[in-house]
Amino acid sequence: MSGVRPSFAPSIPQSLEELNLPESLVLDLVLRRLLLDGFSSLQRLSERLRLSLPIIDHAFRQLRAQQFIEVKGMLGNDYQFVLSEAGKQMATDRFQISQYAGAAPVSLEDYHKATRAQAAKVNIDRKTLRAALSDLVVTDRLLDQLGPALISQTSMFIYGPSGNGKTSIAERMLRVYHDAVLIPYAVEVDNQIISLYDPVVHHRLELEDPDIDPRWVLCRRPCIVVGGELVPSMLELRLDDTSGIYAAPLQMKANNGIFIIDDFGRQLMSPRDLLNRWIVPLDRRVDYLTLRYGVKFQIPFELMVVFSTNLDPYDLADEAFLRRIHNKIYIEPVDAQTFDQIFQRVVAAKRIPAEPDSAEYLRRLCLRDGRKELRACYPMDICNILVSISEYEKRPVRMTKAELERATSLYFARREQLGDLD
Repeated sequence: MSGVRPSFAPSIPQSLEELNLPESLVLDLVLRRLLLDGFSSLQRLSERLRLSLPIIDHAFRQLRAQQFIEVKGMLGNDYQFVLSEAGKQMATDRFQISQYAGAAPVSLEDYHKATRAQAAKVNIDRKTLRAALSDLVVTDRLLDQLGPALISQTSMFIYGPSGNGKTSIAERMLRVYHDAVLIPYAVEVDNQIISLYDPVVHHRLELEDPDIDPRWVLCRRPCIVVGGELVPSMLELRLDDTSGIYAAPLQMKANNGIFIIDDFGRQLMSPRDLLNRWIVPLDRRVDYLTLRYGVKFQIPFELMVVFSTNLDPYDLADEAFLRRIHNKIYIEPVDAQTFDQIFQRVVAAKRIPAEPDSAEYLRRLCLRDGRKELRACYPMDICNILVSISEYEKRPVRMTKAELERATSLYFARREQLGDLD
């Protein structure tokens, strides 16, 4: 995907009017950058703040006129300069308010336009979706449910018994996208900086177009997965008191991509609290955030939210909320044929020599002791136990009926043994 040109391609602003940011914010950025760098030049500031030379030159002349900058010489046509004593004092004062001195942010207005312009459009059918999920064993029936849901790009519930691949399917949905998006390093709201680009969750790509505004980072469409660790604060702006910089909430980082809430219903925050928080965003595709001092503003909610759970959706949400999630996909236990296909893939991948009837025998073991359903996870989990046994006994891994008995006895809790614990 390297070298992909995004559908949205903002040009490099050449003036403050085109930049669409307050002049005071640009001057503060220059002061803080100079305080950190000490000695600098117009070209160096342009590279550090990712602003065009005309804008940097304008800021330089403003600060020089206020005697905050001292010119030390020229290198070619470029000024070499430092902060004056008055400039150092001013920069220190501004640094105490905010320590942000990185790439200039984009305006909230420009962020809205960019996010809408980069809304995902998916072109798939059963064949291409099967190719995207080629490392999983999925039925045509499931593909035909997932396909329309992915094309709609609206939120979905994926539910059903644990161990049948709900999370695996959700995490692979990102494969249906074959384009890239631009994500800003930061967004400005009311002279405050919100840090948005996060290398932990945003997969950066090389941007080979020098005419695109460098304040934007070319990335794969994001996919953020959260589980039981999700708490309400992750969905709100978080101000770092030391740096004075706001961190974007998870749903803002997931814009133009996918936000997966795994094991929904088992978070520290209650399902009702989460659903109440998102009932408007899911319906209207906008969210509202609040700065610490009370200023409230709107951001796009241009993402697909996937709720994955092994609980009954109707135990987690009321009808009003479920109505806003148009796609509800049940991931059922696997049948014998699908189980055997998964088994053969796992055995081949792990290069485990198996007897011809091993899959059938394992199925029987998995349905013993009152268990009534086959799960997609059983072949991989039990083969991993076989490998661990072989490593423990310092011998090649093998799959015999006796070895499968041993592995499944480790894997499944026996009900009579559980009774002994009472």
